[in-house]
Amino acid sequence: MSVRIVIDSTADLPFGQEAQFDIVPLTIHFGEQEYIDGVTITHREFYEKLIESDVLPTTSQATPAAFDWVLRPMMEAGDTAVVITVSSKLSGTCQSACIAAAEYPGKVFVVDSNSVALGAGILAQLGLRLAQQGMSAADIALRLMEERENVRLIALLDTLEYLKRGGRISKTVAFAGGLLNIKPVICIREGAIEVLGKARGSKQGNNLLVKEIEQAGGVNFAKPLMLGYTGISDALLRKYIQDSAELWEGNVDHLPRTVIGSVVGTHAGPGAVAVAFFAR
Repeated sequence: MSVRIVIDSTADLPFGQEAQFDIVPLTIHFGEQEYIDGVTITHREFYEKLIESDVLPTTSQATPAAFDWVLRPMMEAGDTAVVITVSSKLSGTCQSACIAAAEYPGKVFVVDSNSVALGAGILAQLGLRLAQQGMSAADIALRLMEERENVRLIALLDTLEYLKRGGRISKTVAFAGGLLNIKPVICIREGAIEVLGKARGSKQGNNLLVKEIEQAGGVNFAKPLMLGYTGISDALLRKYIQDSAELWEGNVDHLPRTVIGSVVGTHAGPGAVAVAFFAR
């Protein structure tokens, strides 16, 4: 009997750690074409299609049946589970998880991450760490609901184009931003997306990202942290790590990193850089 950590496919994990979690996929639609996130389309294939396509993809939440398909074998094996989902303000996936969990009272515990992508990913990593330490599923869920208040997810976007295409900003604002080379810095606050500021050029943007991390209280290096990027190349992430070296040097031997998944990538577009951490 063990405690299993279940996530949906919007949560990002460091390269090579996917096998330690049970993942419930969302669905991606490019026009008439339908893909199962992380199963029938990889992140790289997603970004190639995103760049080439004139149609902005849409995503469908995971269904209660999709969660049950993952949970049922665990319950039959006598295991318990903690399910960590994308913010309920961004998707109905959390509600689907709750519906599925209701079939297994006292055995499946759902945690709304109040975040997405890297933010949900580091909360899941903390959950796994607690499970490996022998904590029960119920106690892990309670602990994660407390710890999620300290999760910070901050990102620097390379372009406003995809926010425009997704209807998040006006065409006029996007056009002016393109002319001025404006790069917005966004965060997840109380489960929703919020714009923190705007910078002109990558250098100023990276500096603003560092400033926002400091204003958030700094990084708690005793807990999971992760950096990520959208698109096919990690060049902008490597540049950000170089520009922000003072944050990491002497505090960590290795910076976990990954490609940010399709749900966030749809609206951020390629060329975004993000960091998720627990604030001090």
